[in-house]
Amino acid sequence: MSENLVIIPTYNEKENIERIIRYVFQMPMSFDILIIEDNSPDGTADIVKRLMQEFPERLFIEERKGKLGLGTAYIHGFKWALARDYKYVFEMDADFSHNPDDLIKLHDACANGADVSVGSRYITGVNVVNWPMGRVLMSYYASAYVRFVTRMKTRDTTAGFVCYTRKVLETINLDKVKFIGYAFQIEMKYTAWKLGFNIKEVPIIFTDRAEGTSKMSKGIFKEAIFGVINLRWRGMIGKIKPKKI
Repeated sequence: MSENLVIIPTYNEKENIERIIRYVFQMPMSFDILIIEDNSPDGTADIVKRLMQEFPERLFIEERKGKLGLGTAYIHGFKWALARDYKYVFEMDADFSHNPDDLIKLHDACANGADVSVGSRYITGVNVVNWPMGRVLMSYYASAYVRFVTRMKTRDTTAGFVCYTRKVLETINLDKVKFIGYAFQIEMKYTAWKLGFNIKEVPIIFTDRAEGTSKMSKGIFKEAIFGVINLRWRGMIGKIKPKKI
């Protein structure tokens, strides 16, 4: 078993899933992969199960009954990782919008002192490829809004390409994480920051998916906008506390 686990949530990712799994497994650093599969009607799970025969003890799947949200998928994966001996736990999309090669940069940042490393689109300008300008501006100013409200210094607060060290996931009370959409990404970073952990941003280039369909929706965006105010309030009144052992 590797000390590194990459968690990949999936829903209708048949065009991408085999390619991303094979890419990660051929990298010079060893990573295990956990797929959190939300009952994709396109047969994503069948592809993963076939590959599990080729990659035993490296590829795993947890199947859920339906689309239960990005946040709950990662929480499920975090708990799965904590029940085992993984030291570094990564979030990554299935669609190659995150370059798997950058997993090594995220790992090295945490191995050299960071508690959380974030694959950041905005730490060295705006590093996004193939997004329409409207979406680039929305994402960039959403992160600026989060920084303004929460006072976090992290520039890419909505990033979904992240490495958490084991001690961070052990300290955060995962059962208290409230958001299920992209606001989950903000909540996890804010919680880690409020608990005193060191967050380091690593520059990446984000490339929009070439295959499959985006999962972004108006409801997810609304949750992020209004959830940030709730997060700041909870932080101000001392509601964010480490998990009791």
